[in-house]
Amino acid sequence: MKLSLGLRVSNSLSLTPQLQQAIRLLQLSNLELEQEVQLQLESNPLLERIELESSDQQVEVHEQSNQELSDAINSDFIPDELPVDTQWDDIYTHQPTTLGAADFEEREDNRVTHTSLKQHVENQVNLLNFSKIDRLIAFCIIDALDDKGFLTETLDEIAEAVNKLLLQADLEYECVEEHEVLVVLKYIQQLDPIGIGSRGLIEHLMIQLENMSYSTILELNARKVLNHYQFLVHNDLNKLLKATALKADELKQTLVFIKTLKPYPGIDFEESETEYQIPDVVILREDGVWRVKLNPDILPKLRINSFYSGMIKRADQSDDNQYIKNQMLEAKNFIKSIDERHKTLLKVATCIAKHQKSFLEQGAEAMKPLVLRDVADEVELHESTVSRVTTNKYVLTPKGLFELKYFFSSHVGTSEGGECSSTAIRAMIKKIIAAENPCKPLSDNTIANLLKEEGIDVARRTVAKYRESLRISSSSERKVII
Repeated sequence: MKLSLGLRVSNSLSLTPQLQQAIRLLQLSNLELEQEVQLQLESNPLLERIELESSDQQVEVHEQSNQELSDAINSDFIPDELPVDTQWDDIYTHQPTTLGAADFEEREDNRVTHTSLKQHVENQVNLLNFSKIDRLIAFCIIDALDDKGFLTETLDEIAEAVNKLLLQADLEYECVEEHEVLVVLKYIQQLDPIGIGSRGLIEHLMIQLENMSYSTILELNARKVLNHYQFLVHNDLNKLLKATALKADELKQTLVFIKTLKPYPGIDFEESETEYQIPDVVILREDGVWRVKLNPDILPKLRINSFYSGMIKRADQSDDNQYIKNQMLEAKNFIKSIDERHKTLLKVATCIAKHQKSFLEQGAEAMKPLVLRDVADEVELHESTVSRVTTNKYVLTPKGLFELKYFFSSHVGTSEGGECSSTAIRAMIKKIIAAENPCKPLSDNTIANLLKEEGIDVARRTVAKYRESLRISSSSERKVII
């Protein structure tokens, strides 16, 4: 093998740290971006947040106090009390003595702490006059409850678990049998909430009916319906009418009454957390023109700290000076990356608003088919960049708050040779089903034929797929009695 030296020119693409940071910031949501900004502010001393309102107010108050102090010093008449910058209460706290009462009233901490469903039932079991074995059985039953309050294990499995605990504790006691567990379970089901530990929906509903203070015709009819729940589950109303010997109007009233009962015991112990989304972009109509703007409330206002930047010396090669230079370079790159993120987001949102102008004016039924490639070619960006900038980014429109991904959808051909968005087809299916006769709901084949009359050629299985994505039941399950 012969060795030789030579030069070769080649092109290569490398991701610089600045480019990597820009790509990472581009795919962050507004909440994640705020966390990243806060992290940079804590780690980089040359980066600071601009707070115009608070700073202006502090400067105004400071100048006013200095002016008052200078006027008092330069005046010929010296008052008895000169203005001071501190108050007595700022340094010394008021301590009550035996001669006087405190200026404030001490109050108890009345903050409410959330009690879980299992803890709530355990507290009630501790108040019952149970034996040690029955208390152990009760705790095993409570441990087998799910989040909704239903019992997830069989009585035999609970008895086996109790026997294992007794064996581990070396307690002399006969084996716990299934009927003993059932007795304790019946006691627990009468605790609050009523029906806790039920082994299914039907048992929970029956327990609620049994614990009603008064008996009515509706309660008796509800028992008849629940005794033939298999017909109710399959929505076989004809067989249900024959089995219960009820009239159509009576069955309708009974079903309405059953819907007023609680579907599961732990419904009152659920922590309902409402998720709020802050829009990144706002689309408004001004003077007959659609305007696309960034939400100013979430835009981080950053700048370079002038005090630390003024400490940089050009010819100084010390470690401290090099540290300040590096931090200043990182701060500038971070501010530039955020600015590029906002410019790219505004550019993509403006392009989407231009394509979906009919949606902004008419709603989801007028949505136009749009894919990432169409936007990427128009704004001269890569598809992956458009995908990053539209993920977890929300836009506020007159029609509501939507994720930018919502405006992208596939297309379906029409009879006239045009294209229709899949989102628009879903909206049309939802509108058709909302206007149907509940007594005679429309089948998927009928909906497909109605769409064909509108010029949209879709198959029955396509209608079924879109209907399921909208979480709408089939025609047999939607049928009700009028």
